[in-house]
Amino acid sequence: MHISEGILAGPVLATGFAGTIAIAALSMRNMDMEEVPKVSVITAVFFVASLIHVPVGVSSVHLILNGLVGVVLGVRAFPAVMLGVILQAILFGHGGVSVIGINSLMLGGGALAAYGVWQLRHHFKLAKREVIFGALAGGTGLLFSGLVLSLALLTKGEAFFVTAGAALAAHVPVMIVEAVVVGACAGFLLRVKPDVLAGHRVGLRVKSAATNDAT
Repeated sequence: MHISEGILAGPVLATGFAGTIAIAALSMRNMDMEEVPKVSVITAVFFVASLIHVPVGVSSVHLILNGLVGVVLGVRAFPAVMLGVILQAILFGHGGVSVIGINSLMLGGGALAAYGVWQLRHHFKLAKREVIFGALAGGTGLLFSGLVLSLALLTKGEAFFVTAGAALAAHVPVMIVEAVVVGACAGFLLRVKPDVLAGHRVGLRVKSAATNDAT
């Protein structure tokens, strides 16, 4: 899911860069060096997943996993996705240099939206809530990115209305796949290394476990 060079007008590209710079600055505030290895690993996962393309109609689709990035990195998801987009543009020409801003805003914004959904799990007492909200986060991340993609294309006028709709529709199956993948990953990480998950409240888990043992 990348917008190619030569499609969007200058003001839209400028807005993309301005938004990306602002959000990146906010999301990287007070970042510790200890966080760098974790961010680097998840950036690599995002980078590799985006390299496998499957042709679908007039477009192509691939796993994005920006929802997983949000679930694991929280607000640090945006700089991780931005770095992945920059590397993809420079090394493989995905999108292009001039659209790095809008592509980062599109995919990184989806990661932040996924994180927001993921954090809602704290308000519910559900069995497998991490799996459920992980799945919702995975779908939300791609849905947000798809909507931004469509809105960006719509700025070109009526000639791109059909293209915008087709691009969004082509990613609906991928949204379902991403929801399943991210939900499964969230459940797995909860079992093997829960502290990797963004916003994981260890104290609540320990208290809950103690309560269950007492009963």
